[in-house]
Amino acid sequence: MEVTQVLLNAQSIDGTVRKHAEDSLKQFQEQDLPLFLISLCGELSNEEKPVESRKLAGLILKNALDAKEQHRKLELVQRWLSLDAGVKTQIKTCLLQTLSSPSPDARSTASQVIAKIAGIELPHKQWSELIGSLLSNIHQLPAHVKQATLETLGYLCEEVSPDVIDQDQVNKVLTAVVQGMNAYEGNNDVRLAATRALYNALGFAQVNFSNDMERDYIMRVVCEATLSPEVKIRQAAFECLVSISSTYYEKLAPYIQDIFKITAKAVREDEEAVALQAIEFWSSICDEEIDILEEYGTDLIGDSSIPCFYFIKQALPALVPVLLETLLKQEEDQDQDEGAWNIAMAGGTCLGLVARTVGDDIVPLVMPFIEENITKPDWRQREAATYAFGSILEGPSADKLTSIVNVALSFMLTALTNDPNNHVKDTTAWTLGRIFEFLHGSTMDAPIITQANCQQIITVLLQSMKDVPNVAEKACGALYFLAQGYEDMGPSSPLTPFFQEIVQSLLTVTHREDAGESRLRTAAYETLNEIVRCSTDETAPLVLQLVPVIMMELHNTLEGQKLSSDEREKQGELQGLLCGCLQVIIQKLGSSEPTKYVFMHHTDQMMALFLRVFACRSATVHEEAMLAIGALAYATGSDFAKYMPEFYKYIEMGLQNFEEYQVCAVTVGVVGDICRALEDKILPYCDGIMSQLLKDLSSNQLHRSVKPPIFSCFGDIALAIGEGFEKYLMYAMPMLQSAAELSIQTSGADDEMTEYTNTLRNGILEAYSGIFQGFKNSPKTQLLIPYAPHILQFLDGIYLERDMDDLVMKTAIGVLGDLADTLGSNAGSLIQQSLSSRDFLNECLSSEDHLIKESAEWAKLAINRAISV
Repeated sequence: MEVTQVLLNAQSIDGTVRKHAEDSLKQFQEQDLPLFLISLCGELSNEEKPVESRKLAGLILKNALDAKEQHRKLELVQRWLSLDAGVKTQIKTCLLQTLSSPSPDARSTASQVIAKIAGIELPHKQWSELIGSLLSNIHQLPAHVKQATLETLGYLCEEVSPDVIDQDQVNKVLTAVVQGMNAYEGNNDVRLAATRALYNALGFAQVNFSNDMERDYIMRVVCEATLSPEVKIRQAAFECLVSISSTYYEKLAPYIQDIFKITAKAVREDEEAVALQAIEFWSSICDEEIDILEEYGTDLIGDSSIPCFYFIKQALPALVPVLLETLLKQEEDQDQDEGAWNIAMAGGTCLGLVARTVGDDIVPLVMPFIEENITKPDWRQREAATYAFGSILEGPSADKLTSIVNVALSFMLTALTNDPNNHVKDTTAWTLGRIFEFLHGSTMDAPIITQANCQQIITVLLQSMKDVPNVAEKACGALYFLAQGYEDMGPSSPLTPFFQEIVQSLLTVTHREDAGESRLRTAAYETLNEIVRCSTDETAPLVLQLVPVIMMELHNTLEGQKLSSDEREKQGELQGLLCGCLQVIIQKLGSSEPTKYVFMHHTDQMMALFLRVFACRSATVHEEAMLAIGALAYATGSDFAKYMPEFYKYIEMGLQNFEEYQVCAVTVGVVGDICRALEDKILPYCDGIMSQLLKDLSSNQLHRSVKPPIFSCFGDIALAIGEGFEKYLMYAMPMLQSAAELSIQTSGADDEMTEYTNTLRNGILEAYSGIFQGFKNSPKTQLLIPYAPHILQFLDGIYLERDMDDLVMKTAIGVLGDLADTLGSNAGSLIQQSLSSRDFLNECLSSEDHLIKESAEWAKLAINRAISV
């Protein structure tokens, strides 16, 4: 069968035909990869062939070069690199020719595939002539060739990192792209492709943006493109401005005036897609300034040494009115639609960011708008005024807002009860939630919620929970923050008298027929959890009464009716919510002796339910049930041992779950909880657990974020079983050692990598700490002596690198102490010889962070004992 027909069959509506075609393609790929790729490429470039088969050929070709999972991606890269050079050249030549195809689909697909190959080859110093040959295409006459070439350059910039292309080539690419954007470029397709390409190329333009002339030219062309008659070009040009605002914030000052005029005009007059990007520009500037001011601290505001240009502060008087106007452009059904995003929502979001950037200065600019519109007959005006008020509650000081909020609160409560319009009620409930989130809590000097109005607030919110789903969901959210604000308020909570009524109302909400809409059921359970979490001892008996109720609900989800896959998904969600609720109840009741005793009567039944949740999910372990069991282990302590024989197989299942790596990570955490609960009673299960953890560490399929908790878990196991850990040393120690070495090599790449390196180091150090503490006072401590030099070398490496966070610092100095404490005089001389132990210790002793200081003081005692022996 020729490849065209197979590709068409693979898109057939008939399942059997489709399956047969997919199998033939798979077989072809496995039997002769080079010929397979060449045939696909030939199909894509052949003008006689049907559009459908060409498109699929290109897609399969692209998927043969790239994958979402990291390990699969690396396999595909290696596979391509090891192909015969002649085959690769044939494919690349064929793809470059396809860029001049009259078929837009074929050109676009070819440009994506070219970029994928470039992403593999350029970093290996191969296909160096690619950019040159693309640039020579730019001067060709047919506009569609130019358009396809610019599109390819754009995709290429997305695939490769800036250090792969030398500056001389970057200059040529930028020149070609910016020329393609120019107003005198007659063809709109070319102009659009160029503008989109610039968006991807901005990361390469560091040098060009440092040169005034080049930067002025690029900015002029981008600003001109925002005025193009073609809406897609205007949108793409504003997207470029948004990207420039964050990448080159410090270079914007000369252009900000002009950009303000352009964006304000677009927000007021242009089509929604363009207006949204124009608003996004200002949101992005806010993000930059918020980050700068947070990093340098508010006491430095106005200090010329900090790199903040206060663009928002300067634009305030003109910017705020533009944003307030957008709030009146609501859509009728935006509250019901989860993914809704429109001008009014973007404007409100931006207003909120502006409030966080400038603080008190925004209040006088927004209050007149609120006062003028809040009582108007048109719902749009009332809703906009309420939204404006809710948006500015984070940022300004409590002093500035308290008096206004005191007046507004009773007004809002009345509106939530009586306003005839659902939009207004939805936004009012959201605003109440924001008031409770930012202006209510133990840190407030003048409380907004008093005995006088607490009753009314709760009555209104509980009433509002019976309203339509989107309003009820916001009312649950407001109650959530109300409860949170009373946390740490001492032994008695103002919510105590209403506790029973609140819990009952929330349970009623979870049973509503329409609780599946607007996330209502989820919100009700989240709020119930928060009410329980923040409750005091006074209401503990009522929390106890909740246990059989929630257990019954969970039991009902397990009763075996035959479900459709859609119903099964909903049921899984409900089980997750109920397990989450039980977890919070377990933590609450298990933390105080009087309730713990009564609560223990329920644990057998509870554990049986959790195991049934696992059983009915067959292959996958339920994350929430796993977390609840961890809490149960913590609460029941060594009594948990009786559940292990049945529970152990689910631990194994969780630790083997590479696909859903979050489940694997949660299971690793629960193993730690169980170690702390059972101590040496976990010994019979350790062989199985350790061998699975070691397997996980050596797998390249497991997500890297699970590796640090696995190392910490070694520490938990060693602490629990003490010298019983001896038989695992020969496996665990080399793993820790190679991870430690790796963490020294990879540090300092970028912020994300630095953060991961810190997490990894912390896990490694927690392992060492647990192992040393576990072996303390055992005759077998000398087994650890050979590992000490390497550990001290690791500590030196971390200290000399200077990029550890506070947590790593505390754990690291703790390990130095553990080493001295466990090995005594055997460690003394090694510590004295180490490069930086003394400097590191002194630095920690004078730390501002009391946890680091405490850890260091303990380490100092241990080291002094070890040295003086």
